Amino acid sequence: MNTTNSNDQISSWTSDQLLNLGVPEQAAMHINMLVLILATALLVYLADFFSRKILVGTLHKFAAKSSTKLIEYLVRNKVIVYLARIAPLIIVVQAIPVVFADFTSLISPLIKLTDIYLIMLWVWVARALLRTFKDFLKTTETFRDKPVESFLQVLTIFLYFVGGLLIFSTLTGKDAWTFVTAMGAASAILMLVFKDTIMGFVASIQVSTNDMVRIGDWVTMEKYGADGDVIEINLNTVKVQNFDKTITTIPTYYLISDSFKNWRGMQRSGGRRIKRSVFIKISSIRYLSDEEVSRLSKIQLLKGYLEERQQEIRQFNAANEIDKSLLINGRSLTNVGVFRQYVDAYLKAHPKTHKGMTMMVRQLEPTTTGMPIELYLFANSIVWTEYEAIMADIFDHLLAAVKYFDLEVFEMPAADDVRSLQFNPVATGNMHYPMTETMQN
Repeated sequence: MNTTNSNDQISSWTSDQLLNLGVPEQAAMHINMLVLILATALLVYLADFFSRKILVGTLHKFAAKSSTKLIEYLVRNKVIVYLARIAPLIIVVQAIPVVFADFTSLISPLIKLTDIYLIMLWVWVARALLRTFKDFLKTTETFRDKPVESFLQVLTIFLYFVGGLLIFSTLTGKDAWTFVTAMGAASAILMLVFKDTIMGFVASIQVSTNDMVRIGDWVTMEKYGADGDVIEINLNTVKVQNFDKTITTIPTYYLISDSFKNWRGMQRSGGRRIKRSVFIKISSIRYLSDEEVSRLSKIQLLKGYLEERQQEIRQFNAANEIDKSLLINGRSLTNVGVFRQYVDAYLKAHPKTHKGMTMMVRQLEPTTTGMPIELYLFANSIVWTEYEAIMADIFDHLLAAVKYFDLEVFEMPAADDVRSLQFNPVATGNMHYPMTETMQN
């Protein structure tokens, strides 16, 4: 009651001064309201200015004593800005009955507007705090590669939902539970509207719990053209920055409903797989004579193997009285077998192959493009450019070494091969097709 009397006294004093100056009563009421509004605006501005100064100064003192960047994130996410608005809002709430003392019908709606603004202000403060904690958690080792963004978005949606309920209650004057009950009847519609959000939230939990994807992982998802590093995981999408610097956005739910490749295991192992074949022309495969074996023994990587192997073969053939006038009889070395042994020895001696992981040279089923000699090994570097250089170095050497074993690498005929053929006249029945001048050349 005392507050009401003091409000009336302030308002009536300024109004009386205007009336004493000869201003009409109706005009005095409006001028009085405008003067009080200007005075309130000035007080609000000063309160906002000093509250920011005080809060920022206090935070800087804490920042000087703290070794974390939490204070910096509080400022960056405007937590200080939102908190500083509380003091001016209190002044506005207290000033409304004074400013609009002559217009009492406006007081109740304006008080409701300030209540709504206060609710929104607290929602903004809470949202800014959530963003601050998200930024801070990303600086820690434990949460650096976790999808914190997804959980933040869920909490933000819940925050907006609670804020909406409170605003509804303020506007209608009804209990917030009334609105909740009404929404329960429309739960099926809500499930349909928020289907993607709910699925994304569930997917985010599964991705995080099962440790399927982390920020910084290299993933490949051919269905969506994604091949690069994960830079963001949020409630609805996962952003992948491809190696050509484009960004592919994948729905989070598809990480658990579709298949994708995560290269984290390869990156942790320190080795990247090389799986490639050299296709040998089958017609170039044959047995080796003793003279050819002796020639190949000059290759350092094969010398010990050939001497031991040749002695074993001779003992076997002699013990079984094998007629070696034909190489097919008994046991003999083949050029492709010796080449395969050379490739194996070369890979084991190569300084850039990973010796602690699987390494083998195997012969695959012959095809129309020749007989594949497949190399299955791991480079000792996971850096893309270094990996490609290691693989190129290995196959440069092997493709050049094939000729020393009288082998040929299969390749489809080129235009030059066709032009170099010598054509003869073709006779079909009684018709003869002489060579043209182009064919002769």
